[in-house]
Amino acid sequence: MEFIFVLALILIFTKLAGDLSVRLGQPSVLGKLIVGVVLGPALLGWVEKTDFVHYMAEIGVLLLMFIAGLETDLDQLKKNWKAAFAVAVGGVILPFIGGYGSAIAFGMSQTHALFFGLLFCATSVSISVQTLKDMDQLGSREGTTILGAAVVDDVLVVVLLAVMMSLLGTGGGDVSIGLLIGKKLLFFVIIIAASWLVVPRIMKWMAPLRVTETVITAGLIICFGFSYFAEWMGVAGIIGAFAAGIAISQTGFKHEVEQKVEPIAYSIFVPVFFVSIGLNVTFEGVGSQIWLIIVISFVAIITKLLGGGAGARLTGFDRSSSIAIGAGMISRGEVALIIASTGLASGLLDAEYFTSVVIMVIITTLVTPPLLKITFARKKGEQRVERGIEESHLNG
Repeated sequence: MEFIFVLALILIFTKLAGDLSVRLGQPSVLGKLIVGVVLGPALLGWVEKTDFVHYMAEIGVLLLMFIAGLETDLDQLKKNWKAAFAVAVGGVILPFIGGYGSAIAFGMSQTHALFFGLLFCATSVSISVQTLKDMDQLGSREGTTILGAAVVDDVLVVVLLAVMMSLLGTGGGDVSIGLLIGKKLLFFVIIIAASWLVVPRIMKWMAPLRVTETVITAGLIICFGFSYFAEWMGVAGIIGAFAAGIAISQTGFKHEVEQKVEPIAYSIFVPVFFVSIGLNVTFEGVGSQIWLIIVISFVAIITKLLGGGAGARLTGFDRSSSIAIGAGMISRGEVALIIASTGLASGLLDAEYFTSVVIMVIITTLVTPPLLKITFARKKGEQRVERGIEESHLNG
């Protein structure tokens, strides 16, 4: 029954830390992330990353992205697809150059340096989603652009990983690359068709069944089904969950599913996900690589901020909105951790650098909420000034 005690610890500390974070003027998610570091192996050692925590966290991140899909304005997303693509491309090119250059500067081989560059390209917006929700900005033009860019980024990074593993002798050659790209395209074709033809029918079929909570159950079946299919096709499960949310948001069951899934997600599963990120931190052997950690963390933050921001700027966003979008793309989260583990297993990432990479991922994840808070606050301030100037001109 120890897992019950661990769950109770996580729930009480995340709620207290989230409240404290809000009192200090920061998004609640920042406090929840720090709790993972404090409770985990890095400091107190009260919570370990067991299978129980891992599976609870997996469900948590899927539900978080499912809710994000439910709350996404599809029309807004369609309008901003060019911006989303540009942000994703900018957020891949500049970080790749920065990661590769940093690795070369610290004497890594060409193979390891190329993989380092790929690691820097990863983006996980699950933390940004929660922060945007806290600030009521998830449905804004900036918020939908960040979400759209995350989908494109995931596809680009997975394709780059397949190319790299093939070229460096750990993949299956050009055939595997073509197959993987084909699977990505097939995934989106099937998901779009299922969202249009299958999802509404499942919801309508299950709603009248004479058992309790059929609507929310149908929604969760679609969420987990899409997520499993995404993983099977080589796309991140969170993309499948996000797509499921968008699909259900186009039906008449959107509000009922949203109102019932949020209490389930935020009362138990999502807090475990936030804590699980911090559990990856360990300070063993950090002293000998402190400068490497500082440099790669700074480069990882600044390249995503500038790369994503440049893509937004080139597609019509003003400066403050572009910086806010770039900030929303900084977090590497669980996506980079999965890529790092893949690189470690295939020999593309040297084992001695794994801890430094994990700490870099955690740092990028921790800085994202306050940066988003600052950039959106500055954006609002500039808008108020502009409105004041316009009003003064009209009155004059």
